[in-house]
Amino acid sequence: MRIQKVKNRGVLFTYSSEWDLNLYLIQGEKYNYIIDTGLGPISIAPVKEYIKNDNKPIIVINTHYHWDHIWGNSALEDCIIISHKHSREMIESEWENMIHKNKRYARGELEICLPNLVFDGELYFQEDKIRLIYTPGHTIDSISVLDEKEKVLNAGDNIGDTIEEIVPSIYTDRQTYLDTLYRYRNMDFDTCVSGHNIILGKEVIDQIISLV
Repeated sequence: MRIQKVKNRGVLFTYSSEWDLNLYLIQGEKYNYIIDTGLGPISIAPVKEYIKNDNKPIIVINTHYHWDHIWGNSALEDCIIISHKHSREMIESEWENMIHKNKRYARGELEICLPNLVFDGELYFQEDKIRLIYTPGHTIDSISVLDEKEKVLNAGDNIGDTIEEIVPSIYTDRQTYLDTLYRYRNMDFDTCVSGHNIILGKEVIDQIISLV
């Protein structure tokens, strides 16, 4: 696993196997924000270890319902776990199917743990200047997390897996995804992290728009 600091309060945890998988930590003033929980309790353990001496409450954010982003939720079941309202529904309805197809990738014992706080359009944490935004594209339930203080955007899987494949698999229509990309273009950030890719600059958004 690779651990990278991103500016002053972001930390990117990257697992490399058949593909790279990123978990992201923002160490705010009021809360620690863990964005996505990976492939199970073992997957999220290094993030918990990293902040073990930090007594701030943890807020967990699921960027979308896909298995490789939510299987570690149960290791943080006592925390606030946030997602878009569609994500909770889709995790619940797709759980058994995701287990059946992908259990070989599990890291630790899997137990369903649904988000306990859902939203529709935006959710804002004023004290830490963390904005959660509904940004459908890769999936209909996809959200992004904008760290307004550090100008870092976590776009979830709306950015493709590698720099050679920056256009993700899109489970919505093309126009919906383009609308999200145009929205990104108007946001104030200079650094972009995502579910699988390397740390990128804002210019990646125009690169994707030119390819979609």
